[in-house]
Amino acid sequence: MIARIAAVLLALLPFSAMAAENVTTFELDNGMTAVVIEDHRAPVVVHMVWYRVGAADEPAGLSGVAHYLEHLMFKGTDELAPGDFDAIVKANGGSHNAFTAPDFTGYFQRVAADRLGLMMELEADRMRDLALTEEHADTERGVILEERNQRVENEPNALFAEQQRAALYLNHPYGRPVIGWRSEIAELDREKALDFYRTYYAPNNATLVVAGDVDPAEVRTLAEAHYGPIAPSGDLPPRVRPAEPPHLAERRVRYSDPRVAQPYVMRNYLAPERNSGDQRRAAALSILADLLGGSGLTSVLGEKLQLDAQIAIATSAYYNPTSYDPTRFGMYVVPADGVSLEEAEAALDRVLQAFLAEGVDPEQLERVKGQMRAALIYEQDNLQSLARRYGAALSIGLTVEDVQSWPEVLQSITADEILAAAEDVFDRQASVTGWIMRSDQEVTQ
Repeated sequence: MIARIAAVLLALLPFSAMAAENVTTFELDNGMTAVVIEDHRAPVVVHMVWYRVGAADEPAGLSGVAHYLEHLMFKGTDELAPGDFDAIVKANGGSHNAFTAPDFTGYFQRVAADRLGLMMELEADRMRDLALTEEHADTERGVILEERNQRVENEPNALFAEQQRAALYLNHPYGRPVIGWRSEIAELDREKALDFYRTYYAPNNATLVVAGDVDPAEVRTLAEAHYGPIAPSGDLPPRVRPAEPPHLAERRVRYSDPRVAQPYVMRNYLAPERNSGDQRRAAALSILADLLGGSGLTSVLGEKLQLDAQIAIATSAYYNPTSYDPTRFGMYVVPADGVSLEEAEAALDRVLQAFLAEGVDPEQLERVKGQMRAALIYEQDNLQSLARRYGAALSIGLTVEDVQSWPEVLQSITADEILAAAEDVFDRQASVTGWIMRSDQEVTQ
């Protein structure tokens, strides 16, 4: 009850509270774009460099090379020995990490604000001067193979999700795992990583995001000093991926494994991404996901399947609009003891059909909008979340204006728009329904 009251109170805040970020943008002469988010509450800064390249941009047969290169970026440059980067950041009281996604690769540090110039110096150094030995490349390939063992091969849920994603995308590289297929990881080497690095790691394919206790003019001066001298790439390839053909048949995946602790049903649909200047459909799908399964027992799936019918012990729905190409809308149902996967799937279908027939409950819609508004307001207290919000958006072709208008777009979405989005996306021909079960579980369908 207290959480609901807080969400309602936050929902009454003016839109100006949602746009409290003081954001400045600029572009260097070499094509590197920059976003500065001022927050002077604490003398700290988050420094991020986002490259507009990810696992979906890898050449065919080289799955995992983007993630492989991310690891190798910590193995030294012409000026720094392996391990120096980490040691310098820690010696200055900071923390750092990196990540690879289908559409971008990012590197970040969180340090005291007066160490920002040093972080730029380190990141600019490895943007063009990465130095790799065969030994380091071979060792890191082994590290990634072991990472895949631990996170995928030894985790049946991860294997199941990987198979589902591969079945959903008939032609698009989103069907490949970010970490890569094991057989292709084993063939990665120093030269393949360096080819990818030389092609995509350039200032005109990067976005600098700085959030914290900084002055935009000083950030620009530092960026021009450290990143400005780096020459842009003159032959950066256009960002064109293979398109999905029309989906004419529903697909099903059944995965059995003796290690499965809890069987469940998962369904994924192809869904439109969030596009610059036209965010309403993505906003409608974001709200739809929260209405159906984003709020536990108060969501449609939770109320109908967990509370009323007691068919499930857990339900959820999800949608990530931050994608360069068409993304996924998904949901899952974990059946209660004694309920078969076939019964759980049938129950899911009944709830979806009823939702489409009955429409959106006005009270539920207002509750979800209040919760989404509250989440965005709370996020303003986290510098890294703010920086990621802008970095991810600009990496997929959105603008600062798109990011700042997103909260208002969400609040303006109508029940009719949500229902129309649901009717459009819930196309069984463009879906994959998966069952994950123990090896000894009986299959009745």
